[in-house]
Amino acid sequence: MLQTAANAFIAFLVIFDPPGTAAIFAGMTRSMGGEQRRATAVRAVGLAALALLGFAMGGEALLKAMGIGLPALRLSGGLLLFKLAADMVFGRLSGMRAPPGRDGEQARDDITVFPLAFPLIAGPGALTTVVLMIAQAGGDELGILMVLAVLAINLGLLLFALKGADRVLRVLGVTGADAIGRVLGIILAALAAQFVIDGLRQAISG
Repeated sequence: MLQTAANAFIAFLVIFDPPGTAAIFAGMTRSMGGEQRRATAVRAVGLAALALLGFAMGGEALLKAMGIGLPALRLSGGLLLFKLAADMVFGRLSGMRAPPGRDGEQARDDITVFPLAFPLIAGPGALTTVVLMIAQAGGDELGILMVLAVLAINLGLLLFALKGADRVLRVLGVTGADAIGRVLGIILAALAAQFVIDGLRQAISG
């Protein structure tokens, strides 16, 4: 149970990538005032939290209704996370995280829902991970609560980083934020590989 919570914490921390997301957010909101930027961050994190909670509670049931087993989810989720990890390590803006628009800039005025809440925060990687972690808890109520608590903590860290995006960028700089993202990408790649191994093992034994 503690191992599941630890894995969930690392996975969410890496996927949300508070310093990197804060750097992107600062660039996307450079024309906003401080109060408007903070309000945008709160709304976006709130919307993403609702989506992630919905997947946490109903994602496995939805998969079962579609005839998709957990081994397939672990395999596909692991491969998806590995793609995201590879993009982080090599410094590429993945299609799962990159804001739309020319040269990575968002042309629309309101970025709260798209691309900030979706897909920058609650993207395919985060949605897949929350379902996998809830499934890994094995129906244990305390384990599920721990995963949700870890998710809430990581969302809180992300919100803190977004509300202080300018400060984060000043402290770390573009190079520092990029370096942290690459290191976290290596960790995420290892976790993704473990998902694939677990999925293969479960598929073969089942």
